[in-house]
Amino acid sequence: MTAKQLSVFIENRKGRLEEVLTVLKENKVNIISLSLADTTEYGLLRLIVNDAEKGKETLAKDGFSTLVSEVLIVKIAHKAGSLQEMLKILSKYDVNVEYMYGLSVDGQNAYVVLKTSDMEKIKQAVKENDIQTLTTEEISAL
Repeated sequence: MTAKQLSVFIENRKGRLEEVLTVLKENKVNIISLSLADTTEYGLLRLIVNDAEKGKETLAKDGFSTLVSEVLIVKIAHKAGSLQEMLKILSKYDVNVEYMYGLSVDGQNAYVVLKTSDMEKIKQAVKENDIQTLTTEEISAL
């Protein structure tokens, strides 16, 4: 039902993102999706990869600050209003969406990575409302 997300805290300076990606490449950690947000001095790189624990270990060895967290990858129809409909259902469970980013589109469906203030409540919401989620392994196979 859930997926693991690798977060990397990086200095906001030239070449630092490439350094992260090089470490992952050299250790055969495949990136499925990423989101990069920055501030003046630091960036937060969120990644869905084929092996989050291996990514964390290899990046830590190279001095990067990393974190693995639980997220949902939600499948929604690729049509206007689908995301809003899904969020309307989830809002009934009194949780805050902390962040979300798009993963991919296969023509008929779209996928979003979702982190909320209460992952247990959101798991319940997904189960009770037949919202389809994918694991890291499932999204890797698409």
